[in-house]
Amino acid sequence: MAPTTLSKSDDKKIHAVILAGGNGTRLWPISRGSLPKQFVSLFSDRTLLEETVSRLGTIVGGNDITIVTSATAAAGESMMHLAPYQLLLEPCSRNTAPAIAIAALKLTQHGEDPLMLVLPSDHMIQDVTGFQRDLQLALDEAVNGHLVTFGISPTRPETGYGYVQAGATTANDLQAALPVASFREKPDLETARRFLADGGYYWNSGMFVWRASEILRAIDLLLPELALTVDLIRKELAMGHTLEAAIRTHFASAPSISIDHGVLEKITSSSASVAAAIGTKIPTLVLIPTNIGWSDVGSWDAVRDLSPKDADGNTLRGNVVVHDSHNIQIQGGRRLIAAVGLTDITIIDTPDALLVAKNGETQAVRYIVTELQNRNSPEHLEHITVQRPWGSFTVLEELPGSKIKRIDVKPGGRLSLQSHNQRSEHWVVVSGIATVTCGDRVYELTANQSTFIPVGAKHRLENLGSSAVSVIEVQLGKYLGEDDITRYDDHYGRAVESPTDSLTLEQ
Repeated sequence: MAPTTLSKSDDKKIHAVILAGGNGTRLWPISRGSLPKQFVSLFSDRTLLEETVSRLGTIVGGNDITIVTSATAAAGESMMHLAPYQLLLEPCSRNTAPAIAIAALKLTQHGEDPLMLVLPSDHMIQDVTGFQRDLQLALDEAVNGHLVTFGISPTRPETGYGYVQAGATTANDLQAALPVASFREKPDLETARRFLADGGYYWNSGMFVWRASEILRAIDLLLPELALTVDLIRKELAMGHTLEAAIRTHFASAPSISIDHGVLEKITSSSASVAAAIGTKIPTLVLIPTNIGWSDVGSWDAVRDLSPKDADGNTLRGNVVVHDSHNIQIQGGRRLIAAVGLTDITIIDTPDALLVAKNGETQAVRYIVTELQNRNSPEHLEHITVQRPWGSFTVLEELPGSKIKRIDVKPGGRLSLQSHNQRSEHWVVVSGIATVTCGDRVYELTANQSTFIPVGAKHRLENLGSSAVSVIEVQLGKYLGEDDITRYDDHYGRAVESPTDSLTLEQ
């Protein structure tokens, strides 16, 4: 099926697509399944996603940003970080090529064809001015029909990154963009050292710029398995279905493959032969070399490298006291952490999990997460305090037959109208003025007042005032699983009139 006829009346219109579907398991216990690292604050008061948006400056307007993320993340505690921007939800994980394909389809479905800036949501860039300068160079190349990738000038023989090899250039070649000769997998240490010595090799940043129609054309020519899924979605659109519904129907059929493996590597390895075989010219891939203080923040070692340090080389965040300790990293919260006589150690403390690791070994944290998943331990998925668009809740204690929570509702926040089949709830207001719906009654409670929610009663908690509302909730019942909830109405657009299946949709 032919794509929609596209208009290039505004050749330089830019739309940023931010990929926010990763799990960030190597930054556990801060990063978890329901709140991956892109939605976490590691270096400032802003999350990594917010940092990614911020560094775009005035180059891309807020209305021209689409965040591609999982449906689970959007329904759960990550939702509050996504609200200002356009969303594109993946019903399942399929790597970067399908994510980029559906984003390009979204941008072209109404006949427009903007320049498409693709950025990971969980990276860090220290030289924002340099990034914006190099981004302008990349946009100029994309206007001319090129596919553009950013190559980071390596500062060490890194084995944790893939590499992009630039093609040969002449001494008279003053263009910033370089031809791409090849992509290389993450090398062993000896190979990484050779790359550094030889020159012409760059870290693969995962950042790209191209016209939306050009990446769709490249997918159609070089990745036919994905092109088939795109074509099925197009057919659904032609029948009058929404893009969101078509993605829910067909996205799972897409191959799970990165844009590098699925498309870009094929351009560099066999462009001439592929072009001859298909009888058409394939897009040209170029590289913008850059040195902008980039990191994929792929481990706690990377966080330590990017963080400020005291005179002893220590990175400390939270309520921390140290003595005679050197090159240690400690991240905590309100609980006091005291360290004496430690060297080259990382300590990450949360209310329900503590990580202690040797510096240089923190990449192996992913094995801990795998074991937690195998055990079905909740610590890999949720924090004790869970953020929601209306506020947050904290599980204070859970015993057979009872569970105690603290619920904090921000001004204007309202929980869904819901009921439970197997538990009752007692609410005690700690602060603020709570508006309660229970059955046909709607009433207000203030501090030191309480109410009872019987089993099966439709109920809701709201904060109509200007100050936060805090409530202690005591649940009682033989079964207190988080799947015992039916939602009838929700202010934030979450699914209603069906039981939820995980904690990420609770409340």
